[in-house]
Amino acid sequence: FLDPEYMNRVNFTSFFIMGLVIAGFTVAFHITCYISDGHRFTFIGTVARPFTKFSINNSLIPAVFLITYVAEIIAFQRNNEYSSPRLVAMDVIGFLSGFVIMTLAFFTYFWFTNKDIFKYVVCRIDEKLKQKVQVTRASAMKKLDIARKKQIRVDYFLDGLRIKKVEDHSFYDRATIIQVFDQNHFNLVAVEVLIFVVVLILGVFKDNPVFQLPAAASFIIFLTIFVMLAGAFAYWFGGWSITTAIVIFLIINHLAGQDFFEKRYVAFGLNYEIPPAPYNIERLVALNDSTAIQNDRSNAINILNNWRNKFESTTKPKMVFVAASGGGKRAALWALTALQAADSVTGGRLMENAVLITGASGGLIGATYFRELVLQKLQGEPVNPYAREHLVRLGTDNLNPLIFSLLANDLFVGFTKYEYAGQHYQRDRSYTFEEQLNQITGSLLDKPISAYAEPERQGIIPMVIMAPTVVTDGRKLFISAQPAAFMNSDLLELKEYNNAKISGVDFQRLFENHGGDNLRFLSALRMCATFPYITPNTTLPTEPVIHIMDAGISDNFGLSDAVRFMFAFREWIAENTSGVVIVSIRDSPKRADIQETDAESIIDGVSQPISSVYNNFENFQDITNDNLFSYANPGLTGPFNLMDLENKPVPYPRALAKL
Repeated sequence: FLDPEYMNRVNFTSFFIMGLVIAGFTVAFHITCYISDGHRFTFIGTVARPFTKFSINNSLIPAVFLITYVAEIIAFQRNNEYSSPRLVAMDVIGFLSGFVIMTLAFFTYFWFTNKDIFKYVVCRIDEKLKQKVQVTRASAMKKLDIARKKQIRVDYFLDGLRIKKVEDHSFYDRATIIQVFDQNHFNLVAVEVLIFVVVLILGVFKDNPVFQLPAAASFIIFLTIFVMLAGAFAYWFGGWSITTAIVIFLIINHLAGQDFFEKRYVAFGLNYEIPPAPYNIERLVALNDSTAIQNDRSNAINILNNWRNKFESTTKPKMVFVAASGGGKRAALWALTALQAADSVTGGRLMENAVLITGASGGLIGATYFRELVLQKLQGEPVNPYAREHLVRLGTDNLNPLIFSLLANDLFVGFTKYEYAGQHYQRDRSYTFEEQLNQITGSLLDKPISAYAEPERQGIIPMVIMAPTVVTDGRKLFISAQPAAFMNSDLLELKEYNNAKISGVDFQRLFENHGGDNLRFLSALRMCATFPYITPNTTLPTEPVIHIMDAGISDNFGLSDAVRFMFAFREWIAENTSGVVIVSIRDSPKRADIQETDAESIIDGVSQPISSVYNNFENFQDITNDNLFSYANPGLTGPFNLMDLENKPVPYPRALAKL
C-alpha cells in the first residue's frame, strides 16, 4: 500500500493507479451508505443533487483515511525508501491526481443521470420489479414507512463549502422518495457492472504486464466489489439481510463440501484424466518396502561413484550439502547471493563438491536457479553464474500478477486453458506463479524434472530433493529427478518393530502411472513454496485426494533431509570422503535477539497460546535440527562440519541516500 509497484517501478504511475482504485472504493462507500441509510435523512431527497450532498456530509471517515494514507506514504518513502523530496512529491501528486480524476468521473456520471433520463429507465425497472419481484418491492416500501419513524435529526448540513440549515418539511411525496432510491439503486448496479466488466477485461489480458495492477490496487478493487454487493444486499433484504446472508453462506458451504464449486490447483505435467493413485497405509508400505529402498539406494550409489570419479583417487574429497532456508523473495535472493559468493571465492569447488541441495520455498528457488546457471556454463553456454544480472532478475516483483490473478481469474473468470506435456490445465494462480517465475529466470527452469536425471546421474551437478508437506497427514513428499525411496532408509533399521510411522513417500513411485517424471520443475518448486492464501495448495491425483503445502511446514531449513541422506549412505560416505560439510544458507540470523514482552491485554492472553507457537516455529525447528546433529555419530560419516551463511540486515544509512 505504501510502496505500490507497477511494471517493476514505484513511481507516479503506480501511485496514480492507487488513487484511481481508492477513489472508486470511496464512491462505493458513499453509494452503500446512501442506499442503506439515506432514507433516514428524508430532507436529502428534496435538495438539488442529493447524492452529491450526501457524499459531502458523509466524507469524515474517507477524509481522515485520505490524510492518514498520504502522511504514511510520505513517512514510509522518506524513512524506509530514502526517496528524495522531489520523488516523494511526485508520488503524492500521482496518488491525488488519480483520486481526483476518478472521483470527478463518478460524480459526473451521477450528475448526468438526472430525472429526465431516469424517467425513461425507471418505468421499465419499476414494471419488472412489480411483476417479478413483488415481495422485494414490498419490503422496500415497508422500509420507507419505517424510515419515517427512524429519522435522524439533522439541523445543519454542508452544502458545498457552506453550512446550510435544514428546512422544515412536514410531508414528502412517497413516489418521489421511491424514485430517488430507485435512481441510486440503478446507478449502483450500473457502476457495479462497470467494475465487473473492467475486471473481466483485465483478466483476459492478465498475462500482459501492462494490465497487471499493483497488488494493493487489486485488493482494493476486491473490497470495492464486496462493499457494493453488501450495500445492494442490505437494501433489498432489509432487516433480514443478516439472516439471509447466513443462510446463503451455509448453503454455499454445504455445496462446496459436495464439490459443487470444485476448484483444484494442479501440478502441471501430471495426468489427471486417468483413475487416481491409491493413497493409503497399504500403498505407502508397498512403496517403501526393503526392495524399493535398496533399488533406489543402488541407483544413488552409482551417482555417488560418478561424483567420486571427478576427483583424484589418491585423496578423498569433502562432500558438500547445500541447505537453503525458505522465506519468500528475500530467501531466494539471499540463497543466490550466498552461492554466487561462496562458489566464486572457492574457485567453483563448492558446486563441484556438492552432492545434494535441499531446502524450502524461496531458498530452494534461489539454489536451483544457481544450479541451472552452473549447468548452463558446463554445457558450453555463454553464461556467467556469478553475474549480478541474475540477482536483478530474481528480485523482480511477482506479487502483482498473483494477487491480480486471484481477483480477475480465480474469482471471476478461470475459463482460459493452458497446455503442457499434452495435458490441458486452467490458467489460475498456480499458472501465474509459474509463468512469472519462468520469466524472471529466463525460462531456464521450464523443463520436466526428468531433464535433470542424466546430469545428476553423471555427477555433473548436485541432486535436488524437494520435500513439500502432505497436508492430509503431515508426511513429506520427496520430489527428485532420481527415485528417492532411500530417504526412508531408517525403516530398514526397525526390523523388530512393524508399527513405524512412514514419514515420507517418493513422488515418482507414487505417480509412476500418472507421468510423475513429466512433472514440470516449476510446479515442483511451487509446491515447495506454497504461502497460505497467496499461492494455493496443490491437489494431486490420489484417492483420497491429497493437498500439498510448503516444505517449510516440516523443515524450513532443509537440514533434516540432508541428515536423512547422510544416514542412508553413511557407510559409503565414511569410506569414500574425508568428511561432510553442510552449508546452511539462512535468510535470517539463527541467534536472534530475545524480544521484550509487554504487559498482556485480554486479547493477548487469549491469542498467546497460538501466537507463541507460530512465532517460535523456526525456533522449534532449529532446536530439533541441532538435536539431530548432536545425536548423529560423527564416526558414521567421518569429520562433520555445519557452516551457517546468515543474512544479517544492516540498517541503510541515511548518508547513502545523498550519494
